[in-house]
Amino acid sequence: MNYQNTLDFALELDKRDTLKDFRGKFLIPQHNGHDAIYLCGNSLGLQPASAQEYINSQLTAWQQHGVEGWFDASEPWIDYHTRLTGTLAGIVGAKKEEVTVMNSLTVNLHLLMVSFYKPNNKRFKILMEAGAFPSDQYAIESQVKYHGYNLKDAVIEVNPRSGEELLHTEDILKAINDNADEIALVLFSGINYYTGQFFDIEAITKAAHNAGAIAGFDLAHAAGNVPLKLHDWNADFACWCSYKYMNSGPGGISGIFVNERHFADKTLNRFAGWWGYRQDKRFLMAPGFDAAKGADGWQVSTPPIILMALHKASLDIFERAGGLAPLRAKSELLTGYFEYLIQEINSKAGKELFGIITPKNINERGCQLSIVCRQNAKATFNYLTQNGVIGDWREPNVIRLSPVPLYNSFKDVFEAANILAASTKENAL
Repeated sequence: MNYQNTLDFALELDKRDTLKDFRGKFLIPQHNGHDAIYLCGNSLGLQPASAQEYINSQLTAWQQHGVEGWFDASEPWIDYHTRLTGTLAGIVGAKKEEVTVMNSLTVNLHLLMVSFYKPNNKRFKILMEAGAFPSDQYAIESQVKYHGYNLKDAVIEVNPRSGEELLHTEDILKAINDNADEIALVLFSGINYYTGQFFDIEAITKAAHNAGAIAGFDLAHAAGNVPLKLHDWNADFACWCSYKYMNSGPGGISGIFVNERHFADKTLNRFAGWWGYRQDKRFLMAPGFDAAKGADGWQVSTPPIILMALHKASLDIFERAGGLAPLRAKSELLTGYFEYLIQEINSKAGKELFGIITPKNINERGCQLSIVCRQNAKATFNYLTQNGVIGDWREPNVIRLSPVPLYNSFKDVFEAANILAASTKENAL
């Protein structure tokens, strides 16, 4: 598309947008009596306007039924999670039985590593991207130490080339191949939180399997953002949070994927709990763990229904929007327009005031643009905040801004770019 740096052009794109009405399904923070320009869905998605209704429905069920709500509520709690897994399966590209909803992200990462990180004297190393989100780093560090290995010996990090911010797929695959005899697990992000780079999950999985290793993924920044085909790509496992692009509340409930080929593998360890026991015999309270079918067998504790209700409020919006395909189509256009507007600022200045380290290739990114401020970075971020643009700051000089197709408009990004341009004068960049 031939973008134009005018308000009329942005408004025309909004007029043509088939998803424009979904903005009204979310509650937008206010700034000086007007909607803020919220570009922080990569960190915390907005509250669905229906969230209170969904929560109140479960509070009413609790009020009316007490403990019998597990069986007698209009949406019985005993299998409430199954009302979510169909939509989730579509979002992450899985079979319904390959996904379930439980716990929080890092807890799930640990539980899955209990099953799928099986080091031995020959294979004990984990390969990951350098600069992964700290929680992943801490989880991996504690897992290798738990198994008695030294961090420096057991973890291989793939770094960008000298002077670059992004990883090359061929470098990732080469690192896997070069260490094929020692790798037990390849554990990557779907999208790197800092750069916004969307990794080639299919290629990484294939290389891991060719090396005799397991392939797992943290999809915190990918689920609900970019197209995923976990089953077709043959990934072994994955987990994600729900509070970013899936708008399910701060600290919202997490989800997992386990490829169906592992369901019958009795050699897999797991930290089992009552809720992972097969449902048809759960209340017999028998000794000896007999796992539920599919990913449900990795559940541990009684599910938090209120958190699941919040998740359902958002997932039902995804359903009404037609799933991820139309959202992705808008996302590519919306993020592309934002990128164009930022480059327009640089062009008018005659120098690069704002560098974008997120890949230019739309197949290698989602909503997020990670913007490097070449001068007065923190002052620029503060100026955006003071003028109603909500993004987030990453040391030393990166501002992450993410136009989300469910609730952001083309006018949003046009106005955000204008405020960013104004910051160059205010802060004398």
